[in-house]
Amino acid sequence: MFGRVPKKSDSSKYYKVLGVAQNATPDELKKAYRKAAIINHPDKGGDPEKFKELSQAYEVLSDPEKREIYDEYGEDALKEGMGGGGSSSGNPFDVFEQFFGGGAFGGGFGGGGSSRTRKKQGEDVKQILKVSLEEVYNGTTKKLSLSRNILCKNCKGKGSKSGASSRCHGCQGSGMRVTTRQIAPGMIQQMQHVCPECRGSGESITEKDKCQQCKGKKVTQEKKVLEVHVEKGMQNGQKITFEGQADEAPDTVTGDIVFVLQLKDHPKFKRKQDDLYVEHNISLTEALCGFQFVLTHLDDRQLLIKTNPGEVIKPDQYKGINDEGMPHWQRPFMKGKLVIHFNVAFPEAGALTPEKCKVLETILPSGGGSMKSTEMALDDCEETILHDVNMEEETRRKEYQRQQEAYDEDEDDEPGVQRVGCNQQ
Repeated sequence: MFGRVPKKSDSSKYYKVLGVAQNATPDELKKAYRKAAIINHPDKGGDPEKFKELSQAYEVLSDPEKREIYDEYGEDALKEGMGGGGSSSGNPFDVFEQFFGGGAFGGGFGGGGSSRTRKKQGEDVKQILKVSLEEVYNGTTKKLSLSRNILCKNCKGKGSKSGASSRCHGCQGSGMRVTTRQIAPGMIQQMQHVCPECRGSGESITEKDKCQQCKGKKVTQEKKVLEVHVEKGMQNGQKITFEGQADEAPDTVTGDIVFVLQLKDHPKFKRKQDDLYVEHNISLTEALCGFQFVLTHLDDRQLLIKTNPGEVIKPDQYKGINDEGMPHWQRPFMKGKLVIHFNVAFPEAGALTPEKCKVLETILPSGGGSMKSTEMALDDCEETILHDVNMEEETRRKEYQRQQEAYDEDEDDEPGVQRVGCNQQ
């Protein structure tokens, strides 16, 4: 039974195998194992059993927690708690390859390293971070609080007071359980799900030996505040990564927290790469005679926008101002353009009296449609009436007409169909 005080046994064997004193430092342990492991490696003609003992001894003594248990209770306590004489992997080549790096001698003997000792990669956590156009123009820092799982500091992620655990009897250490059910005569369905007893860990800890802080779960909750620095000029969809800040779990490489920027729409400015676009409405008088207006920028600067003397702004015209667009990311002193799209508002019908029109005719250059009808021969002309045309409705009408004509043609060309006419008496 786990939870009882283990029986004390010999705790000097592993030190003798490595040829070091019981108060040896980690560096002394490392040097002793390096020298002895190379000499006794089976691929170099060494003794396989001796190599196994060396790897087992070094794995225990190089781990502070295992060494503490071994020094206090000896090898038997490790055998009870971990199985396999204290080696969590059961493969001496795993220890050797972790120390020297994979494939130090080609990995030929014993089938090379075992993937069982490798930590699995934890999942990344992705979070949408909404930012305004002002924030990516000026740069900002956002403080975000979060809760995450961290390894229990009391038991160092072991889940037990003694650091020991046994194989779960419910799933036989696999972490998964398979259940079957009959869904029809002669048909059985198998379903796999996480073992409810060990919650997928494959390990079992007795109630008496469970860590009081994490209750055997191996992790506790931590509240943390992250400062997210949004740099000038960052783009929509760009990622800001905090490495190793996701949920922690035993034997797992902690994943990252990734913030994905989502740019909110701005009521005035539109962003296209590093350029900024803004709409501005002017009257026909301003378009012809000139104008000036003040534009408040994203950093609250006031820009005076005005036309040059004699300049005429045409409807739907674009004008640009260099170096007043978005800052370039990581080069904030370089900026794109600020582009202004001008919409010219013409006078409403009836706003100009005949008298005003005659005054305008004397000022504005005349075109082909001049009202000087006295110079034209009107006797042979037919009078017409102008009306407004909605181009969107006109396009939809023509498209419907085209589809109807195509449908009628398909019916006429259909083979084997006789058209029957009606004779009127």
